[in-house]
Amino acid sequence: MKSIMIAAVMAVGVAAAGTANASEALAKSSGCLTCHALDATKKVGPGFKDVAAKQKGKADAEAALVAKVGGAKGHPKVKASEAEVKTLVQWILGM
Repeated sequence: MKSIMIAAVMAVGVAAAGTANASEALAKSSGCLTCHALDATKKVGPGFKDVAAKQKGKADAEAALVAKVGGAKGHPKVKASEAEVKTLVQWILGM
């Protein structure tokens, strides 16, 4: 039983790492990393970790960011679908 639990925990960790790598690749292919850094470094726009920190605890953070980024309201138009924008926002807020 213990080995099953360890295997399950490891599988979740590998899946999470794969998701993070996929989200980073999506951010790169969508052009996000042209203006934003992954860490707290400010480029043209704030770093993703700064965005996550600023939005922490806000119930409407995901919806507000999806609307801002996806709707190009106060943010340049992105090369990503609405679903991809939502995935990217969830990934950023999870930092």
